Amino acid sequence: MTKIYHNPRCSKSRAALALLQERGLNPEIIEYLKTPLNAEQIQELIAQSNLSVREAMRTTEDIYSTLGLAEASDDELLQSIAAHPILLNRPLVQTEKGVRLARPLEAIEDIL
Repeated sequence: MTKIYHNPRCSKSRAALALLQERGLNPEIIEYLKTPLNAEQIQELIAQSNLSVREAMRTTEDIYSTLGLAEASDDELLQSIAAHPILLNRPLVQTEKGVRLARPLEAIEDIL
């Protein structure tokens, strides 16, 4: 079971997918912008990763500042990511060994 939470417009996401495929993996591709995750699913991914909720969030997106999320609680951040999937940092790769944010790409090596 290998999954990639993927945005095909993101070069880092495309590079992570290419690496998985080069390794002979056929990951389930989840385009989270088309099929958004709910807060519980996001929380589960984060729990399996080495990330905090804030690290799993794209703080450079305009919606982050528009919503005033700099001082938000983890629960508020999770709800915001669920409501605005563009806020989910990507690409996230999930295997039986855990979840990693592929930034840098080498960060996923320990779960492959």
